[in-house]
Amino acid sequence: MRDDRSIRGAPFYAALLALGVACGMARAADPGEGTALVVTTDKGAVRGALANGIENFLDIPYAAPPVGPLRWAPPQPAAAWSDVRSAARSGPYCTQRQNFDSPQGPALDEDCLSINVQRPAGTRAGARLPVYVYIHGGGYATGSGVRDAQARIVQLNGIVGVSLNYRLGALGFLALPGLSGSDTGNYGLMDQQAALLWVQRNIAAFGGDPAAVTIGGESAGGWSVCAHLAAPGSRGTFRQALMESGSCISHSLSEASADGAKVAAKLGCPTGAKLAECLRGKPVADILAAQDMLYFPTYGTPFLPDAPSAAVGDGRFLRVPVLIGATRDEARSFSRKATGWTRAQYEGYLRETFGANAPLVLKTYPYPAATDPTAVAYQVGAVDTDAGTLGAPAVGAGIGGCGNRALTIALARYVPVHAYEFSHRSGPGWYPTPGYVWGAGHAAELTYLYPQHDGGKTYAAFSAGERTLSDELVRAWGAFVKSGDPTVAGQTAWPAYAPTDTTLSFNVGGITALSDAAFSAEHHCALWNKLWGTPAGPPPG
Repeated sequence: MRDDRSIRGAPFYAALLALGVACGMARAADPGEGTALVVTTDKGAVRGALANGIENFLDIPYAAPPVGPLRWAPPQPAAAWSDVRSAARSGPYCTQRQNFDSPQGPALDEDCLSINVQRPAGTRAGARLPVYVYIHGGGYATGSGVRDAQARIVQLNGIVGVSLNYRLGALGFLALPGLSGSDTGNYGLMDQQAALLWVQRNIAAFGGDPAAVTIGGESAGGWSVCAHLAAPGSRGTFRQALMESGSCISHSLSEASADGAKVAAKLGCPTGAKLAECLRGKPVADILAAQDMLYFPTYGTPFLPDAPSAAVGDGRFLRVPVLIGATRDEARSFSRKATGWTRAQYEGYLRETFGANAPLVLKTYPYPAATDPTAVAYQVGAVDTDAGTLGAPAVGAGIGGCGNRALTIALARYVPVHAYEFSHRSGPGWYPTPGYVWGAGHAAELTYLYPQHDGGKTYAAFSAGERTLSDELVRAWGAFVKSGDPTVAGQTAWPAYAPTDTTLSFNVGGITALSDAAFSAEHHCALWNKLWGTPAGPPPG
């Protein structure tokens, strides 16, 4: 049985337990007490741990360790075990550099393909509770499933929550046909699909309903959700989809292979018959040093034949209800670098980003008159948010603002869609920074939905209004998981986007309904529509 070699294995789980009732977890019961916390999966039995009304089954292998010849190969079945396996502690993070998600140092363990299941205490096989499978974000380079554990959404809604790890960075998304034939570049997405198939086989034993699975994800997790809407092999594994601050970004096999060749060259592995052998022989630390820090799904492969954006635009995707939205100031989480920029620097950025259209952009987003050096950073954040350039090589293809609006419109042509915007601007943002107001930046909503995201520190400091906002979001997400409709009794009615064109704005002090006209004015979508040359957004693909 695998040891817990996570950077944040036992210590991180202990930190979660210390969060108490506010985050839906408390002191764990002895994993050995009783047999009610033993569940038999298709590979063997696991014993979970009880924490404040939530039964947690953590670090369950859903695929074989992707090491040796399985590095850069589709996931293979996990080995069976005969003893009852402890599932009381979180497992290793998948391989990643030191970062906000893994601050104590780089994670170097490739044996990380595990899944976590959380259910209300007393749930037994056959209960057929709705299931929410959450895919973590992090640009496909960082993050872990346990970081965004589902305890609170399980606690308030009486559903089964699932989170998972998948291969990241070059180990998850390096595309080179010499590695595994034509089906290359999507190993992390293949892992996610393997986890979804594991849920289909096993979730009934935990009291979940395999016919009532919702998949969701934030940032790169949102990219993943769109990819699974388009991936043939993911059909039949979920009935609803939830995209937080995501998009349908992807790149072609030829583009991905060109990028992959650069990484291979850095590692001293030129293309040829020995490419795979050379790459599989490299230490993990060397791969981390050579890899890019932003990856995308690769289309033109058996796993993903079409670009997800094109599939959505043409209606060639799995037609299920979708809840979709973003934060009000997505790009402000990344624009701090522009603090103190001069007028020349700001206008140079506009020319570099928008070319001949820079004067039009400058007219709508002038260099700020405020003397506060952060004002120009906020303006850069507003431009990148509204234009939908965050996390994308092209205007309108990325996260938030008018790009998110365009994707919402495209989806609503074919499926029931509910749209939201997280608008609370005075929260803590990613981390405390003197003098910088993060606003409703990228990832600002995570600690409201998944308090364990930062170990519970942000949730513990919430005002009464912010805790109410957390409850409103969590209950709305739970309602969607249960029925495909996020309307909650006692909260603001949430009509479908079509035909109402309504986006629900979540803020401290109330939930308000934004008309399309109000949303478009907020993000200057008339400008971006003009630059795109289409009324609803950039053309798909």
